[in-house]
Order: sequence, then structure tokens, then C-alpha cells
Amino acid sequence: MAKISCLADVCMVPLGTGSPSVSDFVAAVEKKIRESHLNSTLHSAGTTIEGPWDEVTGLIGELHEYAHELGYVRVHTDIRIGTRTDKPQTAQDKVDTVLAKLNQ
Repeated sequence: MAKISCLADVCMVPLGTGSPSVSDFVAAVEKKIRESHLNSTLHSAGTTIEGPWDEVTGLIGELHEYAHELGYVRVHTDIRIGTRTDKPQTAQDKVDTVLAKLNQ
């Protein structure tokens, strides 16, 4: 089991719903993410989830199962996962670093 901490940027999209809107789907998935004990940040194109690799990827699998339980037949997910071993870093830390550099 991988214990390394990670930041996963996740964008889940249901396919074949007959509607261009996905906000109901996103709200349902986001609620499930927030019910987990993992830190997360919703943004305009997905959610960043922070935590141990196995827990984050396990949650993503659970989100797929949940989406299918809700009746979504096909779900497509794009995931970008980043890790680093030199120091702990949150998603907010990364944003703060760039904002500080912009202000220099």
C-alpha cells in the first residue's frame, strides 16, 4: 500500500446524460468528497484532493461507484496526481507561493 502523500486534481464528467449541464452531478460527487476526511478544494474545472495516495485513489474509485449507484451509466475522469518528498505541501501552499512571486 502506497503511503506517500499526494495532491490529485480530479475532473469527473458523466457521459450520455442528454443535457449539457453537469452541475447536479458535480454537486453530488462534491458532497461525497466533503464527507470524506480528506482535505479538498473545489475549483471551476474539478476538485483537488489531498492525502495519502491509497486513500485519495480509493476515494476516486468510490466516487465512480457512487456515480453509477446514482444511475450514471458512463463516467469519464481525468486525474493529475503530484507528489513530492522534500517537504509537506498543500494545494493552498502551492497557490500562495505563486501569488507571493507575483507580488514581488
